[in-house]
Amino acid sequence: MRPVVDVVGLGPAGPELTTPAATERLADAPLVFLRTGRHPAAAPWIAAGARTCDHHYEHQATFAETYAAIVEEVVGAALANGRVAYAVPGSPLVLEATVPLLRADPRVEVRVCAGMSFLDLAWERLGIDPVAAHVRLVDAERFATDAAFDRGPLLVSHLWSKAVASEVKLAVEEFPATPVVALQRLGLADESVRELSWAEIDRELEPDHLTCLYVPALGAPVGAELAALDALVRVLRAECPWDAEQTHASLARHLIEEAHEALDAIDGLGPEPAAAAPERVAHLEEELGDVLYQVFFHCVLAGEEGLFTLADVAARLSDKLVRRHPHVFGEGAAPATSASQESSWERLKQQEKGRTSLLAGIPATLPALARAAKLEGRARSVGLALGVTAPEEGPLAAVLRASGALEREEALGAALLEVARRAADARLEPEQALRRALAAWEAAVAAAEEAAGGPLGALEQRERRARWRDAGAG
Repeated sequence: MRPVVDVVGLGPAGPELTTPAATERLADAPLVFLRTGRHPAAAPWIAAGARTCDHHYEHQATFAETYAAIVEEVVGAALANGRVAYAVPGSPLVLEATVPLLRADPRVEVRVCAGMSFLDLAWERLGIDPVAAHVRLVDAERFATDAAFDRGPLLVSHLWSKAVASEVKLAVEEFPATPVVALQRLGLADESVRELSWAEIDRELEPDHLTCLYVPALGAPVGAELAALDALVRVLRAECPWDAEQTHASLARHLIEEAHEALDAIDGLGPEPAAAAPERVAHLEEELGDVLYQVFFHCVLAGEEGLFTLADVAARLSDKLVRRHPHVFGEGAAPATSASQESSWERLKQQEKGRTSLLAGIPATLPALARAAKLEGRARSVGLALGVTAPEEGPLAAVLRASGALEREEALGAALLEVARRAADARLEPEQALRRALAAWEAAVAAAEEAAGGPLGALEQRERRARWRDAGAG
């Protein structure tokens, strides 16, 4: 039988709002943990010997790490004692991040004793039925994302500092004219309920861990322009004959064209974008908008087909970016150089996608020169290289001798131009010639991987390099 963790809610204010069932469960437990001692109902239990978890907030870098550490401590105590009680502010079922983590832990059985939430007092003070008013609950620290595309009403919880209040305030593009209501320390002697303008949220309010904000209406939702664009694309899809005929396949060439036009606009900014002429900056803004339209259009089409939505695309991208940056969002060590960062990315991508070849995932439709550069980068990430040794003289040698980035780029351009001239003199197609050379190199890679029994990677490099040479790749 698994050890038991009794999770109880202390209620939103003093001990008088802690339910008798919760009190009984705590009194009967051999060991009691409090997620935080900073709660009006915590003092009697601390006096009775309960342990607080406040030290984890001081020693961990993020809330996610804090909650994980709290869960580990509580579970460890349950394994040692057979049963413990774990008390949280308010209700265990409302905005309590540690409770889902405990419930997901297979080492313990979790029994929840519901408690009164701060929401019950908030609705009473506001005089509203949250169901009838369609109020949505939003965490202040995730306001910019969780309130996106919303016009209210919202109840914003965990508004615990002026910095968080400022983030909420500045996340809105157009300040709402309707006043908001700040609710603080509900149920306590110094309770405060007062109206504020949106601009006063971080000026007149002194937030604490018992502060929330009621927003009856937002003048313009967070991300209003993106929401408007999404609606516009849907209107065009429904009412414009051209848009109505499009498919993913028919739009493909337009995505390529718009991407190339955006690249031209980037080139137009020159080496110092901040000093570029305003019309060139506006041109890049316009071209990036055209690329964004293509993304929105594909998402609308996919939504019609029941495949995915813009939100799904954004969520998948966010998850991937977090995975690809363990040195930022996890415990990985920061890469020493951008080159080592690229090598790390390649290894992570290979693991994520289960690639069976070093060459997998590089589009065959790329122009040959761009594809060669991608393949070269992939090869270098595992300690290999393609191509031939650069001559000591000539345009390619000038590239190696150049010092500054601009000088190297100019030298490379001259070398490529020389290749194009020689191809023209010999009446050869350089694109086809390079594709043929790449095909031979890829065949050598495939042979080496077959001999190695898997994709070439950073692991076992010496052994695999020997097999690489035996396959005739260089």
